[in-house]
Amino acid sequence: MLASQLVGRRGGSVPAWVATILVTSGALSAAAAASAAEFTVERSEQGAVVKLDGQLVTEYLVQSGHKPVLWPLVGPTGKPLTRSYPVRDEPAETHDHLHHRSLWFMHGKVNGIDFWTEAPKNGVVRHREFVELHGGAEGRIVTLNDWLTFDGKKVCEDRRTFVFRAAPERRIIDVELVVAASEGPLTFGDTKDGGFGVRVADWMAVDAHKGGRIINSEGHADAAAFGRRAAWTDYNAPSDGQTVGIAILNHPSSYGFPTYWFVRTYGLFAANPFGRKAYEGAGAKDGSLTIEAGHSFTLRYRILLHVGDEKSAKIAEAFAQYAKESFGSK
Repeated sequence: MLASQLVGRRGGSVPAWVATILVTSGALSAAAAASAAEFTVERSEQGAVVKLDGQLVTEYLVQSGHKPVLWPLVGPTGKPLTRSYPVRDEPAETHDHLHHRSLWFMHGKVNGIDFWTEAPKNGVVRHREFVELHGGAEGRIVTLNDWLTFDGKKVCEDRRTFVFRAAPERRIIDVELVVAASEGPLTFGDTKDGGFGVRVADWMAVDAHKGGRIINSEGHADAAAFGRRAAWTDYNAPSDGQTVGIAILNHPSSYGFPTYWFVRTYGLFAANPFGRKAYEGAGAKDGSLTIEAGHSFTLRYRILLHVGDEKSAKIAEAFAQYAKESFGSK
């Protein structure tokens, strides 16, 4: 019972200690309700569906075009924050960049092979198996995937871990990508075309002129954020009377931190730690990474699907907290 209800029933003021108990009780009840939120992660025809208290968060599609993807990404207001095309053909959406499939991880130069775009003779990432599908207070998906040439020769492999959590006005997806040189020496080359990223919904794009905005941890905004290194970048826009956004945070233990950002005002939003020369110019040091057979490198990101802009959603504070979390050595 609220303090105001108690006053109404008794006709007098409520002692301070009673009001304190009531307010505290209400806060604890709200916290308990939040903590009781439950994720389910269940197999589907196309992969695995993630829901929070019965409401869709995303679906892990084992194959969409040339790769596994997460589609859609549904924010805390229930609105999808990524473009549907080309996973699902929506006539009202833009139809550019066939390889921009909601959320994905690919690269344009892997031992010289283009895994980024989806031309017929480009590389393909094939889902091998689910290692873990788990629900509860948090959701968890772990997969193994093979990177193949167009004619089926294996180049390397990866292990992907997605952990889903909920907080007030926020959905959280922690991502760990471990790429292993399973077939011999492996080079991720210096190119702008690559990385881990999303294609935001059309209405969120800066170029839609509906209030969309890009901002990073260094204060670079919109087109000026392209090719910059930053600990985090946020893409937000107003929708149905309130601002919502997607932030991607780069953990300090991730290879190449702080990453370069392949982020565009038309809606592409990707973290690419390998594009040093591509982004900084011919005079820069080559950003390629070569690892020997049997070795691996790790990328770590936290995605925040949030209400508010980068300030009201406290993205800088969220990064500071994320940076304190330990995942071991790079």
